Amino acid sequence: MGFLDHLEELRRRLLYSAYGLLVACCVVGYFGNEIMDLLLLSPATHSKLKLINIEPFGQTFLYFKVIMLSGIIVAFPWILYQVWCFVAPGLYMTERKWALRITVLTSFSFLLGVAFGYKFLIPSMLDYVTDFANPNIQDNIHVGNYFSFLVNMLLASGLIFELPMVTFVLARIGMLTSATMTKYRRHAIVVILVLAAVITPSPDPVGQLMVAVPLFILYEISVVVARIVQPKPAM
Repeated sequence: MGFLDHLEELRRRLLYSAYGLLVACCVVGYFGNEIMDLLLLSPATHSKLKLINIEPFGQTFLYFKVIMLSGIIVAFPWILYQVWCFVAPGLYMTERKWALRITVLTSFSFLLGVAFGYKFLIPSMLDYVTDFANPNIQDNIHVGNYFSFLVNMLLASGLIFELPMVTFVLARIGMLTSATMTKYRRHAIVVILVLAAVITPSPDPVGQLMVAVPLFILYEISVVVARIVQPKPAM
């Protein structure tokens, strides 16, 4: 393919991705109220947080943000598939086989991370906020700030769960080995603890451990992945 053909193919894949995102947003928008009540507001309700809105169109824009975020999450596998379709023609047949697996497993890992963050990470943080609060101080959280916190935690959790897939790619091309990861395991533990403290907005040790422990497990899984897929030394 020539340069202009590559541009045309890129434009086509971007359009397909946009169409998929649009369809996902339309489907999600149809269930907007249910998603708002059951998914967005459920953690706050469970933790007995009081959310307020102080902007004239605050709730309207919030609905659009929720629909867009949910649409991106739903359409993520489709978008990733379009990326693979764009890259696939330039790969050898053997490379296409593991590239397709990466696409599927990357989508699964990201969605699994989002589910983990929503089910365990966010509730523990919100519970800590409400338990630590002074009874003489009333906490009225702006719904926009609450939504930003929710999005940041979900994205961070989803990206964290991509660690084994990143290791898969780096080990496959020979940039990372299981021996290297094993050698620097102690350094990795320190980095994991620091990263958990940065990701977790509260000083709650339980919340930080809920980030650090899955990170360490993912690191150990990554070591095994690297050992399996790394190129074997020539005899």
